[in-house]
Amino acid sequence: MDELNALFHGFNVILTPMNILLMFVGIILGVLIGVLPGLGGANGVAILLPLTFTMPPTSAIIMLSCIYWGALFGGAITSILFNIPGEPWSVATTFDGYPMAQDGRAGEALTTAFTSSFIGAFVAVVMITFLAPMVAGFALQFGPPEFFAVYLLTFCSFVGMGKGSPFKILASMCIGFALAAVGMDTVTGQLRLTFGIPDLMRGFDFLIAVIGLFGIGEILLSMEEGLAFSGKAAKINAKVVFQTWKKLPKYWATSLRSSLIGIWMGITPGGATPASFMSYGVAKKMSKNGSNFGNGEIEGVIAPETAAHAAGTSALLPMLALGIPGSPTAAVLLGGLLIWGLQPGPLLFTEQKDFVWGLIASMYLGNLVGLIVVLTTVPLFASILRIPFSIIAPVIVVICAIGAYTVHNAMLDIWLMMLFGMIGYLFKKLDYPLAPLVLALVLGDKAEDSFRQAMLVSQGEMSILWSNGLVGGISTLALVLLFWPLISRLIAKVRPPKKDEFAAEQPVD
Repeated sequence: MDELNALFHGFNVILTPMNILLMFVGIILGVLIGVLPGLGGANGVAILLPLTFTMPPTSAIIMLSCIYWGALFGGAITSILFNIPGEPWSVATTFDGYPMAQDGRAGEALTTAFTSSFIGAFVAVVMITFLAPMVAGFALQFGPPEFFAVYLLTFCSFVGMGKGSPFKILASMCIGFALAAVGMDTVTGQLRLTFGIPDLMRGFDFLIAVIGLFGIGEILLSMEEGLAFSGKAAKINAKVVFQTWKKLPKYWATSLRSSLIGIWMGITPGGATPASFMSYGVAKKMSKNGSNFGNGEIEGVIAPETAAHAAGTSALLPMLALGIPGSPTAAVLLGGLLIWGLQPGPLLFTEQKDFVWGLIASMYLGNLVGLIVVLTTVPLFASILRIPFSIIAPVIVVICAIGAYTVHNAMLDIWLMMLFGMIGYLFKKLDYPLAPLVLALVLGDKAEDSFRQAMLVSQGEMSILWSNGLVGGISTLALVLLFWPLISRLIAKVRPPKKDEFAAEQPVD
């Protein structure tokens, strides 16, 4: 009941004409970002973050979070109509969405994608509404050792549970740690790795890094591939929407399962992209029409879109309650909170109730607004893809440069943005993940501070990380996740093969 009262108070906070206007503006900008390959949710939020510095924190976070919801919605438009994923998490949507469009069912596919996204987000927001205060209350027991253990858990889960080479993830994360160490040491006050350059005293701003890594890097890659858009116009009428809505209830199990997968991958540092692929794979295995996946099966659109939106929304839970982002976009929003003078973590729920519950209320309303906007403006956003990429690319680069310059009004930031863009391009070419680098850049200094404070308290004894059940459990779990690939291989070798596996290998006469 307390959560519901706080939620109603949050609606009172956000239901002002200015906040509602910012909500619509954010959704429209987000859909545009999602439609255009080369921009992404994290980069779009990063570019527009400087515009919100003069706004009240609640209005600013409403606009930025709505940009994120819009980007999640917008990625489905290009995936279904043009077989071009506007966002990484939309790749799985192309598997069945594009065949549905080719079969003349574009309106059905788009309605399914948008509605499934809304359902996934709604389930995740309900979870945040009731779990966030509990997580925050539990986190009040945390001191420096516990906070470092949580940071360690986050980093180790990226390495051990990531969908890629653990060595590449670790290398990317180490580069992020090195970049986070540049500037003034917050404990001793000494300068580190500045090489006599005064502007580096403030360190590498995560905004500059994100704009370069995600925006410029993706543009360079797209230009190399000679990306061009082609496709036919699409429209959604009320008849198609209602006919599709009549079909969707019978897939309630797929929606619920995909929502739970997305929530889990959002709270852990998995993110929307692996959530969409995992949900698609599970749906294909469990569906009675699994053999038809890839040929225009409606479940093949429901599963990835529901999971992606659930993951993108639930990633904000650890950011608000623990100060640990569950996705690159949540990491950017975390930096925004720090810039606005807000400290994410358990005390945020007691010291900034209007902000927290206003944000949670905006998740409900923002996703509803997003559903309405995308259902009515698909032809407009689809027509944007007829603009030659040779025109769109320079416009995006200019927007990125303006966003980078406005952070500190320094020309050096634009050069750093271009440098990070080259790094992002190389990372993508070499198949190195960018999310661990961004995570380490944002959280590296905080993890270092917590570790050094813990070592000062224990006089250098590492045993403080196992000094009580809470910190010991988190530290042990972190090590298990770090070495999980090795543990799983050992388990597979020790465990004897099942009898039916032998039977499956015998030839049938």
